[in-house]
Amino acid sequence: MDDGDRSRSLLLGALDAQRQHVLAAIDGLSDAQLRAAVLPSGWSPIGLVRHLTLGGERYWFHTVVAGEPLDYWPVDQPELDEGRPADWRVESHESTDAVVAEYREAIARSDAILAALPLGAPPRRREPEWPAERFADLEAVLLHVVLDAATHAGHLDAARELIDGRQHLVL
Repeated sequence: MDDGDRSRSLLLGALDAQRQHVLAAIDGLSDAQLRAAVLPSGWSPIGLVRHLTLGGERYWFHTVVAGEPLDYWPVDQPELDEGRPADWRVESHESTDAVVAEYREAIARSDAILAALPLGAPPRRREPEWPAERFADLEAVLLHVVLDAATHAGHLDAARELIDGRQHLVL
């Protein structure tokens, strides 16, 4: 296995592990528990899943890497968003099961995009303020998303421990 294949395998394995960690952290929680803010910052576990769907999978892989439109991004509604970006919002009429299903669907689409591109592929949509070397290729984007997902998986671990005492052991 050459270094590129090894790096790809390691990055995709780490990404999948974080996705599974997120799903395990919310597994078994009731609708009320998924919607409850347990940390002082005020986000809910289901809001974090929505963020990982829109601000993680869809933004980084669908839009930045694959060049798909950003037409899914919610409009800011300060009265609902409580100081967070709109991609954390889950409205009361939305089913938590549907939000989790959207996350799984976004992962499946991301996996198809990732399978079709080499690590050196440049992003098809870059933000104008990014320096040239920032997120220069798929490898850099993957590393960024893995780190972000791992951070949020840890946030969910803290929330889960406060909700019902369940602790996640990372090996």
